[in-house]
Amino acid sequence: MKEAPVHGTPDAPVTLVASDLDRTLIYSAGSLQLTMPDEQAPRLLCVEVYGHAPLCYMTETAAALLDELARTTVFVPTTTRTREQYGRIHLPGPAPRYAICANGGHILVDGVSDPGWHDHVLRRIAGECASLAEVRAHLQAAADPAWLLKERVAEDLFAYLVVDRAALPEGWVKELAAWADVKGWTVSLQGRKIYAVPKPLTKSAAMHEVARRCGATLTLAAGDSLLDADLLLAADRAWRPGHGELADCGWGAPNTEVLRERGGAAGEEILRRFLRAADPRRAGR
Repeated sequence: MKEAPVHGTPDAPVTLVASDLDRTLIYSAGSLQLTMPDEQAPRLLCVEVYGHAPLCYMTETAAALLDELARTTVFVPTTTRTREQYGRIHLPGPAPRYAICANGGHILVDGVSDPGWHDHVLRRIAGECASLAEVRAHLQAAADPAWLLKERVAEDLFAYLVVDRAALPEGWVKELAAWADVKGWTVSLQGRKIYAVPKPLTKSAAMHEVARRCGATLTLAAGDSLLDADLLLAADRAWRPGHGELADCGWGAPNTEVLRERGGAAGEEILRRFLRAADPRRAGR
């Protein structure tokens, strides 16, 4: 946290772009939502392989846009993924100097976690929330083996369940969220995963720290889940796609544009909006 900031100047402003990855910029085959005829489907670039099989993709158009964005702004991948999970992703363009992992629990600088930032986060969590052990015990007791597939802890910071969505009882997530709220935790349902995350563990706090270090004069953000809401609110300008947890609950904010595009098309459009906001000369493109 003591790293000296690199300040922008009026002649050379610094734009920081903090973007969620999964279902915002990168997509599994099932979440791409390609609704056009097969012969019109976009060419895809695989950006993640797991278990010797391709897992996540971008369209080639999105890949070209991201390459340009990473060369002209401070692009900061901002994800709930653990560091190990983030390490499986190979994005086009130059390697980002900064990345935010574990929902803000780790700031990576040239691929290495900043220990000062991580210690700062741990102190906040210890002082403001119920323990991970208490929350995990409640999850294990409340979940039903009939629909629970896996229970995991991420980076010793938060917990999540992998569930059979079709068998998940209606209202169970809402009940869990009410219990967690008074314990200082947030609950988010994303695809087959139910996350329980301490409230001080936020992407927005990590984004503010990276912005301070690089002297950002403009902050831009995008995301699709409730765990991205604080990030979107903290940015000067933000975008959310027409799919995802935020879309399902109708979430919006004055600084956040709601896109009609869904799936892979939303990823392309978000990148176009980032580029236009970073360089007003692109407004007509």
